[in-house]
Amino acid sequence: RMASGRRPEHMAPPEMVLLVLSVDPSSRMMEIQSQMSERAVELLNLPEGQPCFLLDVGCGSGLSGDFLSEEGHVWVGVDISTAMLDVALDREVEGDLVLGDMGQGMPFKAGTFDGCISISALQWLCNADKKSHSPPRRLHVFFSSLYSSLSRGGRAVFQLYPENSEQLELITSQAMRAGFSGGMVVDYPNSSKAKKFFLCLFAGASGVLPKGLGGEASDRNVPDQVQFSGQRTRFKNLKGRSLKKGKDWILDKKERRRRQGREVRADTKYTARQRRPRF
Repeated sequence: RMASGRRPEHMAPPEMVLLVLSVDPSSRMMEIQSQMSERAVELLNLPEGQPCFLLDVGCGSGLSGDFLSEEGHVWVGVDISTAMLDVALDREVEGDLVLGDMGQGMPFKAGTFDGCISISALQWLCNADKKSHSPPRRLHVFFSSLYSSLSRGGRAVFQLYPENSEQLELITSQAMRAGFSGGMVVDYPNSSKAKKFFLCLFAGASGVLPKGLGGEASDRNVPDQVQFSGQRTRFKNLKGRSLKKGKDWILDKKERRRRQGREVRADTKYTARQRRPRF
């Protein structure tokens, strides 16, 4: 189990974290993965009763793919972790598997897929695990190549765990830059535990953004969807106060820079201490 308050993408590169998960996957995690996959496919709004050719980005051990197969779809999974793909092979999943880093682009011909899903993977592109990694550039390369690989009118649905509003803006701005329209659907926006974010993207044709689950009972006026098309949208009201500049954020940033081989000042009792205003 990860330490409380520490996001997995800040603790190690995805290959290392996924290696741990491949060795010790919990039944609860598998259940949640299956539920989020079902919701993502629902948001894809695929033609009823018609098998589709789908892409699963960050497919891991193939839990999402199992649901796609049960629904009668054909799929290809991409993942950066050899260990997770080995687990998928041992499980004899029905989809084809590709080893690859999503930040380096999707290696498929134009118009290959009818749709794309991704569960708990997109936020990893916002973290620089190497000196050569630029999150905006990696996001743009990924979204541009994904846009090309989808058939016109196809959709992509990403379940993600955004760290803060700035991260959401970075992701959505790069998706728009690549040509997508769409928006963010938030299920159970008033629940701290059940809240789930789904980025729904349309390739080559605008669509109606689905409603988030559990939003009708809201008494706090938290939106269950935020649509964007041609303009940047602020997401402050979705996640509350930004975590940026807090003590945990600063300590995590320094630790990431140390892993990248950069020179970082030693931590002291004054690290991240708020300065008194000057008069």
